[in-house]
Amino acid sequence: MGFTEAVRTVLKQKYATFSGRASRSEYWWFMLFYVLMLFGLAFFAGVLAFATSSGGVASPASYAVVICGLFILAIFLPLISLHVRRFHDRNISGWWYLALVILGFIPYVGLVTGLAIFVISVLPGTEGPNKFGADPLRPEIRAEVFA
Repeated sequence: MGFTEAVRTVLKQKYATFSGRASRSEYWWFMLFYVLMLFGLAFFAGVLAFATSSGGVASPASYAVVICGLFILAIFLPLISLHVRRFHDRNISGWWYLALVILGFIPYVGLVTGLAIFVISVLPGTEGPNKFGADPLRPEIRAEVFA
C-alpha cells in the first residue's frame, strides 16, 4: 500500500471504522501524512503570525490557528480508529489502546504507554486471519475452521 492509497483508505473508506485490521504500511503512510500536514499548517500559522504581528484581535494568524485546530479535530476520529485497527492486526483488543491512552495521562507512566503504543505499531501483524478479520496483506488465506 502506497502513500496516496493509505491516506485515501483511512480518510474515505474507513473514516470511523473500528473493526478490521490495518497493515503497517497503511498505518505508517497515514502517520507520515498526518505529521507533514501538522508541520505544514504550523509553518503556515507561524509565517502568518510573523507577517501580521499588529496585535489585533482577529489577525490572520488566529484564523490559521483555528484552521489547525479544525484539522486536528477532523483527523482525530480516523487516527483513533487507525490505532485500534493496528492493535487488531496484532490480535490485541482495541480496548487496550483506550487503557494505554488513559494511563498516558499519569506522569511518568505516559512515557511507558507511549513506548508501548509505538512498539505495538512497529511489530508485524499476525499472519493469516485472527479474531478481528482477514490478514490485510494476504486476504486470500482462510482460517482452517475444522482443523
